[in-house]
Amino acid sequence: MTRNVTAATESPNDELARLATELDLTSLHKALPGLLARAECESLSYTDFALTLFQTESNARRERKLTRSLKRSHLGTVEGLDGFDFAARPQLEARVVKELLNCRFVEEARNVICVGRPGLGKTRIAKALAHAACLRNYSVLFTTTSDMLDDLHASLADGTFKRTLRHYTKPAVLVCDEFGYEPMDRKLAGYLFRLVSARHGHGCIVITASTGFSKWSSFFPSESEAVATVDRLVDHATILRFTGKSFRQPDDIHGAPLDE
Repeated sequence: MTRNVTAATESPNDELARLATELDLTSLHKALPGLLARAECESLSYTDFALTLFQTESNARRERKLTRSLKRSHLGTVEGLDGFDFAARPQLEARVVKELLNCRFVEEARNVICVGRPGLGKTRIAKALAHAACLRNYSVLFTTTSDMLDDLHASLADGTFKRTLRHYTKPAVLVCDEFGYEPMDRKLAGYLFRLVSARHGHGCIVITASTGFSKWSSFFPSESEAVATVDRLVDHATILRFTGKSFRQPDDIHGAPLDE
């Protein structure tokens, strides 16, 4: 009875606002006055007005979901491809990288390996690919390889290894920056093998590495462990080779060169 009396004393606009709140249409509730004014000003049809209402809420929810996804990804600052000088990277084809932004490699659980000396833009490209995946509603996680392996090792102490391993195997895209930055002992190599094996054929890994494949075996404690892991990483992978001059240059130089 009280509810009916309340509804009867409400104006239609107030009732719309109340119903939007009850239905948890938070963005629609905030935008409602403006939408009503627009509908009256532009004489929108019933269908167009209803479509505008639902689009407003849907778009806002999509934006919130993307914001949460980007936060969970730990991507940080993403420069994207705008302004990236592909001409300075002779062996890196712009069309290949741009095609990867369509994220078929994610659908196919295909790894992408960026190889080249430091300062050539590998991490920038890796982040651009991961960001594109986020925009397409894929789950993404960015980490350095050493931090990931240290995290897995530390999880053994409190018995959370399986949960921590799932943290790195669950995302559709796992970006492992600075792969092969330092040698691994047998335990760390074992963690990496388990991770790569779990994701093989199920989720893609985007890797940045400063050394070529011929030196990757030196990061592992034995040749057999290197082969077992690397073979799975490069299986059907897309290899992006970065060459040319480093983007990183000093702003100011004083004194004579060291080799004089």
